[in-house]
Amino acid sequence: MNEQIRAREVRLVGPEGEQVGIVPLERALQLAADVDLDLVEVAPMARPPVCKLMDFGKFKYESALKAREARRNQQQTVIKEMKLRPKIDPHDYETKKGHVVRFLKAGDKVKVTIMFRGREQSRPELGYRLLRRLESEITDLGYVEAAPKQDGRNMIMVLAPHRAVKASAVAATASRGAPRDRAADESAEPAADETAAVGETAAAGNTGLAADTSGE
Repeated sequence: MNEQIRAREVRLVGPEGEQVGIVPLERALQLAADVDLDLVEVAPMARPPVCKLMDFGKFKYESALKAREARRNQQQTVIKEMKLRPKIDPHDYETKKGHVVRFLKAGDKVKVTIMFRGREQSRPELGYRLLRRLESEITDLGYVEAAPKQDGRNMIMVLAPHRAVKASAVAATASRGAPRDRAADESAEPAADETAAVGETAAAGNTGLAADTSGE
């Protein structure tokens, strides 16, 4: 910027974006001084480098405001996890599907994990059918971002909300003027045989992955 520029000549752009042309550096600096503006390199790798006449202090201030506004409007991507068993009870399935629907409506992705135990590992098609059933029942809210895949004793599928659903969730969050209460997403009361998963949920909190529990 200004006297720190080392090029002998620059391609000069005026304060309103008008093209002045290639001028000697001394001439560009004089033009900047005449209008009480800074000479700022905007494309230093060009030959010759491109410089623009601007109020650099005002530019930095406006850039900081824009960055702050972008951070305010940015919604953190959160991945929830829902765990199911391949022979899950119909009632438990509906309960867990309800959680998945709620997560998607809130604009979050959902990692659905089918956990196989013992002889269930020889029947992966059970888990695959369950995941496909879930997929077909949430098509109005989301889509499969990562297809079902076997991972050791588990089968994993990732669901993501449709763009319109996520936009609606962002708008709802912005209208409330405060970040969405993530604690509400974990309000479902775990069954008695799911207490052991609480530690897993706490450990996942540091990575933005809120783990749900499994149902028989």
